[in-house]
Parts: sequence; C-alpha cells; structure tokens
Amino acid sequence: MRNQVSFKVWGRQAMFTDPLTRVGGEKCSYHFPTYGALQGVCESVYWKPTFVWRVDRVRVLNSVRTQAKSMKPLGTLSYYTYLKDVAYQVDAHFEWNAYRPELKADRVGGKHLAIAKRSLEKGGRRDIFLGTRECQAYVEPCEFGEGKGAYDDVSELGYGLVFHSFGYPDEIGGSEMVTRFHRAVLEAGVLNFPRPEDCMQKVIRETEAKKFQLGVNMCPVDREV
Repeated sequence: MRNQVSFKVWGRQAMFTDPLTRVGGEKCSYHFPTYGALQGVCESVYWKPTFVWRVDRVRVLNSVRTQAKSMKPLGTLSYYTYLKDVAYQVDAHFEWNAYRPELKADRVGGKHLAIAKRSLEKGGRRDIFLGTRECQAYVEPCEFGEGKGAYDDVSELGYGLVFHSFGYPDEIGGSEMVTRFHRAVLEAGVLNFPRPEDCMQKVIRETEAKKFQLGVNMCPVDREV
C-alpha cells in the first residue's frame, strides 16, 4: 500500500477507555488499543492537515495485564484500571484529505512519507502517549509480524461492540462531530480495523473545522525538514 508505515509502540501503562465504565467517574481500559488512540500516535509522529492517517491493523505483543490506581480527578476518589507493560505493532498509511482542497499544492506523497519515516526513527515529533496523557510511550520502526506475540496461537477473541474513533468536520466534511463503533475480533493476536466510513456512527454535536492556508498558518512541505 502506498504511503505505508509500520512501527512498534510500547509503554509502562495504557488507558483505552471503555465508555461503559465511565459512569460515576471510574475508568477501565479495553484490552487493546482503539483506532482513535493509534491514529493519535501516528499524528504525534508526523501530522499535517493535508492528509489523514488510516490505521490498518494492530498486533498485540504482550499478555494483557491490568493495574488499578486510585485517583482524585475532581476531588472525588475514583479507581482507574490501566493496562500494564504494553507493546504493539501497527500498520498505518496516510491518504489525502479530500475536504482540504485549498492544500492540494501540499500533496507531495514521497516527501511526506520520507518525513514520516524520519520522524519515526527519531521517536516522533510530539510526545507519544497511549490513550491518555499520563500514559507516556515510545515508538520505533519495525516490520509488522516480526518476533513472538502473546496471542499468536489464539485463533480468535471476540470483544463485541467497541469504540472505534471520533470523526471531525475537517476529515468527514459538514459541520458535525460523530462517534464511531465497530465489532472487534482479535485473530492470532491481530486486530484488523474497518475503515471509518464502514463503522456504526452517531452524531455528537455541531462544530466547525479549523481553517488552514499554506504559508500563513501552515508550512508548505518543501520547507519541512
């Protein structure tokens, strides 16, 4: 696939929040990364409004372990259940953002891909985190499928309907923010993500996309380093 990157991301803890557990201020993580969380990792490595990152699949390397911590986010004692000692391999690619025609001159695939790969080798352009800010992580290039994974010999694990990602006007057009869901199945340790447009979705609220203009509030690709 064109504009494809593969990388490993790992950290001491992760929080991919299951929305069903947020009642009363509690939080509990899914057993695997969500599409939205991994899309955020890709954007922390390298992002421009000219394109949109698409996460194709993720491979779970370590056994699922959890750790509960007591927190006081608003002065009330709550318990957050994190994943512990996580590591994943990710396949992702970027596509031109069809809703940004004003940035068409910035669509230079080879240049953006080279910058993305160089940024991966340096650990990303921004801080990497897995789900929430307190879950710091690290990235490096890899070959998807290399090495031993904890669930390579498990043919199938079904998780039912789970959160996929949020959709914003600058990526989907219009003036609505949506939330997406899909049915997750881990096959031999690998979760293949459906494309955003193939998910079940629900409108959350009205909002507007931020405006960008080359040379004004966005640097053209030929000036990137």
